[in-house]
Amino acid sequence: MTPPILGLHHVTATVTDAQEDLDFYIELLGMRLVKKTVNFDNHHVFHFYYGNERGQPGTIMTTFPYAGKGVRVGTIGAGQITTTSFSVLASALDFWQARFDQRRISYASETTPFGERALRITDPSGLQLRIVGSTSDSRVPWTRADISAEHAIRGIHGVALTVRDASISLPLLTEMMSGSIVGVQGNTTRVTIGEHAPGNIVELVRDVNAPNAVNGLGTVHHAAFAIRDGAQQLEIHDELVKHGFHVTEVRDRQYFTSIYFREPSGVLYEIATLPPGFAVDEELSELGRALKLPPWEEQNRAEIEAGLPSVKY
Repeated sequence: MTPPILGLHHVTATVTDAQEDLDFYIELLGMRLVKKTVNFDNHHVFHFYYGNERGQPGTIMTTFPYAGKGVRVGTIGAGQITTTSFSVLASALDFWQARFDQRRISYASETTPFGERALRITDPSGLQLRIVGSTSDSRVPWTRADISAEHAIRGIHGVALTVRDASISLPLLTEMMSGSIVGVQGNTTRVTIGEHAPGNIVELVRDVNAPNAVNGLGTVHHAAFAIRDGAQQLEIHDELVKHGFHVTEVRDRQYFTSIYFREPSGVLYEIATLPPGFAVDEELSELGRALKLPPWEEQNRAEIEAGLPSVKY
């Protein structure tokens, strides 16, 4: 039996300017910077993790700011996560609309295919985001003086994948990744992974005319799904290989371990463990304040710090 996937773990995007990214997710959206580290595959690039107080899996948005590193602007299209949605209480949407108006942030009011009121915005790098009003979301949000708990972002609501044919992507989600189809509206099929709640939602949006996706600045790199521990991760690794998927070895990401593979429409998936979490190398009250490096990079700290842009957080 395939071990259960518990829901989304995080979403990771390739973005442009590091300071603009921090300002957007911290100052505008009010998320906590729970970890400031580097891309373990390119230590001259920051890796920012935004979430709630502890960086609970399912609340986390992560970014690689690649400005000035020779990375092209990406193409949003088929075979890619094209919209990342954040969850707030439905009663908070008027607050967010007023906040965007006050700060002159462009937005579009819309209704999701499944009837939720939402605000669509674009981040400084061009990522397509939605603030979705949820009737129920029990996750405890990070708050700040200007954003109370009743208004704050609770975490990721879900991700929308643009695909040419949903039928080739659905079996993986429903047969191996603990997913259930909860609705089909027009060209959008909604699946919940594990519990039927915000933070567990994957939507397949069929678009036969979409351009082919190209990874680059302003695009989502991958979606990560949560699994309980390393033993279950190895089990699902072997199950995926048995079904013909090309899966990486287990990679140590310091705050979790990960495996990666592409689903049938070409979207990159990661399966990440719950432990050890973001407090493994700094106190909960200090999360995100210092540049944290994995032990194997500490000997290179001076060279790494010299190659990173200066940021104020």
